[in-house]
Parts: sequence; C-alpha cells; structure tokens
Amino acid sequence: MPGHRNASYLVIGAFIAGVLGYATAALAQTVSREQDIVDLRLGQRVLVDDGSCPTGQIKEVQGSQMTTSGVLRTRKCIPRLGTKKR
Repeated sequence: MPGHRNASYLVIGAFIAGVLGYATAALAQTVSREQDIVDLRLGQRVLVDDGSCPTGQIKEVQGSQMTTSGVLRTRKCIPRLGTKKR
C-alpha cells in the first residue's frame, strides 16, 4: 500500500499548487504599462492591464530566470479574475 500513499501526496500537492497559482495571481501587483515595472525580482508576478490581451484576460509578466544581464521576463495572457478596476 505504500504506492497509494505516494499517489495521494502527488494529488494533494498538485491541488495545492493550483490553488496557490490562482492566489498568487489575485495578490499580484497591477500596473497599466509594462514600462512601469522597474525592479522585477525572480519569481515575482506583475499584472499589466495595457489592453494587449483578448477580452477577459490580462497580461502577466513574471521574473522567470536569472541571467548575466538580470532577471529574464516572461509574458503570457491569463484569465482576468474579478472585475476590472479603474
């Protein structure tokens, strides 16, 4: 039965990771232009509401990798959670 315990931990871990992903997006800082992001740290996520993503989505900029020139930024459109604030 030890194999069942490992599978249970895997399922619970995947669930927690999914919940934390949405919580992180909800707590992320929101700016109106990507140029407003001055000092992006490794792992930090910033939401950019510049209208470049389709309706119902918002751009997420994440500090994904450390390079010799600084933190590499990755960009992707994610579902917008909640109402749009002005």
